[in-house]
Amino acid sequence: MSFFRRWLLITVLGFSGGIIFLLPWLFEVFYTPLGSALGLNHTELGSLVSIFGIVSMICYFPGGWLADRVSPRKLITVSLLGTGLAGLYFSTFPSYRVSLAIHAFWGVCITLLFWAAMIRLTRNSAPADQQGRAFGTLEFVRGIAEGLTNTGLLVVFAWLGSTQQALSTVVVQLSWVTIALGVIAWFVIEDISPDQSDSATDHAIGWQDVLSVLKMPVIWLIIIVVMTAYCAYWSSYSINPYATDVILTSAAVAGAISIARMWLKPASGFIAGFVADRFGVAISTSALFVMLVVSFLGMAALSGNLPGFNVMLGFLAVAAIAIFALRGIYFALLEEGKVPLAVTGTATGVISAVAFTPDVFMPLLSGALRDAYPGAEGYRYLFLITAGMCALGLIASVTIYFKYVKPKNASNN
Repeated sequence: MSFFRRWLLITVLGFSGGIIFLLPWLFEVFYTPLGSALGLNHTELGSLVSIFGIVSMICYFPGGWLADRVSPRKLITVSLLGTGLAGLYFSTFPSYRVSLAIHAFWGVCITLLFWAAMIRLTRNSAPADQQGRAFGTLEFVRGIAEGLTNTGLLVVFAWLGSTQQALSTVVVQLSWVTIALGVIAWFVIEDISPDQSDSATDHAIGWQDVLSVLKMPVIWLIIIVVMTAYCAYWSSYSINPYATDVILTSAAVAGAISIARMWLKPASGFIAGFVADRFGVAISTSALFVMLVVSFLGMAALSGNLPGFNVMLGFLAVAAIAIFALRGIYFALLEEGKVPLAVTGTATGVISAVAFTPDVFMPLLSGALRDAYPGAEGYRYLFLITAGMCALGLIASVTIYFKYVKPKNASNN
């Protein structure tokens, strides 16, 4: 693949991968307005994202199998078009049950069709010694796409008066952008079978390959890394309702804080990719988990301390940098853990099916803690739990280094 073709592909994948998730995750920027428009409480709003997570958990594994067998051009195009069309209907703010059904449909479109195909294409696009920068660049572009889109949507929302109709307009615009990306993907992504790669071990993926992936210890260590990082990602969302519920800021200010956090994503993922290629992915993830443990412990200590909110935002910024850096490189552990290229889609499906279960339990946990312990106390418990999860991620990263990376380096020397 030529240099130009590689980076054009990464750009389209990055914009698509950043924007396709914005519809099911509208709550990240528009948490309070979305709850008001739909007439839902914290737990019900969390249930919308949880049903998206449940369907995702079911679809990740078959989605990985699909990515090893079906043209990524077809998978990604259909996913983007379906997600955008459902968004147009969601802009009418239907009933709670219909909203649940739409989020379930988004789970099918995004996780069955899109996710593993994106990971497969990204890994195939770069040689072994450039995996970190390939995934880091993908995360960089995803971050740019998310930041630009959410910033523009928040400006439109505020300009239109921050009303329910303004939110509906925002959802319509986001839906059409998603549909447009589906059309662009159709013309940019080559219509080839995803099981074609540079590996000499390419073959049709069968159940023996699936079982071999499940038996790889490194797969389960990567699952712990991705899952705990993803729990931290979910917990960082809570700064939006914290700002409105505890600090009593406006919805627009809370949204601005969320978007400022998003703008840390592009550089974090991009730089992490090059650092990981220089020092190693496992070493880099270990250092990032140390940053997360410290940050969430600091946020827990400052919960409810109104004068300390600015310091808390500093901890959030450090946590966001670590989270986005991890998201940019943790799938590069597939290469460092010697997972065969031919089963990348299947391995991605297995990892995602388990590691992204926070989509199911973190919204419910966060909502339940805030409902059961009003005010700052619920947030304090959430941050402490997250710090403990990140400690597990640190242990898994260190284990990958000593079990897989250090012996390989020693043999090479």
